[in-house]
Amino acid sequence: MLIFGIETSCDETACAIVKDGREVISNVVASQIKTHQAFGGVVPEVAAREHLDAINVVIEETFAQSGIKPSEIDAFASTAGPGLVGCLLVGLNAAKTLSLVYNKPYIPVNHLKAHVCANFIDTDLKPPFTCLLVSGGHTQIINVSDYGKSEIAASTIDDATGEVYDKVARLLGLSYPGGIQLDKLAQNGNREAFKLPEAKVGEDEFSFSGLKTAVLRLTQRFKNEQMPVNDICASFQETITSTLIKKTVKIAQKNNSKTIVLAGGVAANSRLREKLFELQKPENGSYQVFAPKMKYCTDNAAMVASAAFFNPMKVENPLELEVFSRG
Repeated sequence: MLIFGIETSCDETACAIVKDGREVISNVVASQIKTHQAFGGVVPEVAAREHLDAINVVIEETFAQSGIKPSEIDAFASTAGPGLVGCLLVGLNAAKTLSLVYNKPYIPVNHLKAHVCANFIDTDLKPPFTCLLVSGGHTQIINVSDYGKSEIAASTIDDATGEVYDKVARLLGLSYPGGIQLDKLAQNGNREAFKLPEAKVGEDEFSFSGLKTAVLRLTQRFKNEQMPVNDICASFQETITSTLIKKTVKIAQKNNSKTIVLAGGVAANSRLREKLFELQKPENGSYQVFAPKMKYCTDNAAMVASAAFFNPMKVENPLELEVFSRG
């Protein structure tokens, strides 16, 4: 089954053709990072206009790279939410139009579940498993019992992991996108330079507000002297990744799961990936571990097409569905 996926939830205009949810035939992404760098973050109205300018070109390029004709596609899919409403509408309307023109089904996809499904691409992963989903807008630990069947076991009660990275990056004077810059600097820093607090909250939730405040107070100590930015980055990254991994392992143990999966934009973080794959060692539990290829961590359409195959949204009339900003 060939599915054409479209992703426009934030600042990437992306299209892809995926076979049977696992084999990527073509994958095209037009990034808006340079546009939004001037603003220090994503401006929704600007992002929506950029999607409008890019969508037709990206669609054409995706078909050109694949050698597949639109009439050969079995279904068209797009992200329906969560995301920026103006941006989502561009992809949703493009996918609906293609489905009507070529008389093929339209499949709406939940953006968060698409990130989870990125792990099905080029792998033999099968449920059940425990998934740590970390992105700019969400941080969740999810128990996936079957394709299309999952429940949230834990989530953050304040900022998502990606948000904390970006806010700490601003405190340190790093440029947008801050999380990527922080990760690079952390690799040259001392992880044990500063002791920072780990989240201490309930069994099904965690919080990063205390960690964020601790970094703020730490930076204020260096007003009149050179700030050890690399060491602060390394200490912060070590603390937040340790919190995430410990919580995930605890929930996996509670759920008798021996497979742990990483998903979301922050899945590209070097230290988080390193810690995750250390769980494969016998002394750390001998878990089976999966993480998407780097190009499928951040927003892309291959994960959307995969989710359309494995985990489509269940709606009565797909063509009448509208976008949603939260979910």
